[in-house]
Amino acid sequence: MSRSPEPGVTPRILRGALAHTPHDPFRHDGALESWHDGAVAIGADGRILDLGSAADVCERHPELPVQDERGGIILPGLVDAHVHYPQLPVVGAMGRTLLEWLEACTFPHEVRFARADFAREQAKSFLRLLAANGTTSAMVFGAHYAVAMEAFFVEALASRLRITSGLVVSDVLVPDALVTSPEIAYEESGLLARRWHGVGRLRYAVTPRFALSCSDELLAACGAVLRDAPHLSCTTHLNETRDEIEVVRGRFPGEDYLGVYERHGLVGPGTVFAHDLHPTESELARLARAGASVAHCASSNQFIGSGLFPMRRHLEAGVHVALGSDVGGGTGLSLLKEGLVAYGGQMLLGAAGEPLTPARLLWLATAAGARALGRDDEVGDLTPGRAADLIVVRPPAGSTLAEVLPFAASLEEALGQLFTLAREDAILETVVGGERVHRRGSL
Repeated sequence: MSRSPEPGVTPRILRGALAHTPHDPFRHDGALESWHDGAVAIGADGRILDLGSAADVCERHPELPVQDERGGIILPGLVDAHVHYPQLPVVGAMGRTLLEWLEACTFPHEVRFARADFAREQAKSFLRLLAANGTTSAMVFGAHYAVAMEAFFVEALASRLRITSGLVVSDVLVPDALVTSPEIAYEESGLLARRWHGVGRLRYAVTPRFALSCSDELLAACGAVLRDAPHLSCTTHLNETRDEIEVVRGRFPGEDYLGVYERHGLVGPGTVFAHDLHPTESELARLARAGASVAHCASSNQFIGSGLFPMRRHLEAGVHVALGSDVGGGTGLSLLKEGLVAYGGQMLLGAAGEPLTPARLLWLATAAGARALGRDDEVGDLTPGRAADLIVVRPPAGSTLAEVLPFAASLEEALGQLFTLAREDAILETVVGGERVHRRGSL
């Protein structure tokens, strides 16, 4: 079925090395599809028309101009399952555990988002840097202020990225300036959801900060927003540090961390939990039954000293896992870097770890994230018919990556080198829905 042309989309063929994972490499051998000289054809509707060897695609679409990106590698757009919009400037605050880091660094900065002008400028920078790092879709943990979220959604719409986000709510154990009431949280969250969910590429996520900073009444208000609009997503934190877990147990006697959210109807297929480093077997089984996802935030887990992620336990229990950068606890917006840190963490776990091949890392950074965000019917791989969300990775001249990449014996080996060495400066182009949203060296 033909679709209408999309404004800003130039129908074309992108030619270069090409790789994607249309199947889950944790479950299927040979899940990585790749071409040393490949091509992807983009139609006027911003969707993928064709995929394969450059010779075949060019022969089938002689009417399309060819954008020659040989020397680069074309991948699906990266999908960040957990990243904080108001925390970019606190990246690199060293020497603190989670609760110390929140109190000393993060909460004081987030108070500044009460100013709409400040929030808007931060939103512009944050979204621009997501695209510059090759992220085309993201579950974005928002700000505590409705004015800041209004500014964020305005800029997110203009960015053309696929963004899911929502108003963050807390009413205990945060500075007074970040406190809301259950009534206001319900009203403001519902209003923002009605105003922005489904507008362009935007979606809304109900976002209690974490059980540590939410009363039962506030969590009930979050559950009420979801009951009013069950098509919305939900995102929050779970089992990040042992100290945090002990505080939650003290505030909610007789319940585990997940149970606090379950009681208020906040756990389901549209829920993405960040971290889950220290789950019980019961929690894993219930996460799997609910169809909820977990965002593995490897660099944040190590930087804050929270622990190493038990990926094998999650996968064996049937819990879906994706990658999140978790800026600003995480050490940057690059999901390629995040994949490398995830790889190292699993290696350190030895026999308890899950081996992460380049194909598995690509899946975690693309298709797995798309599934966690409920966008796997549109994006996550380069199968014809999907939206043309993709990136071109090309090593900067004179870089270490440029030196080692020509020696790769296969595209899978080259992928391993990308995850090891490629960062923001290696992202040549980012495309969303067939439209260029970032080109290295362009303003």
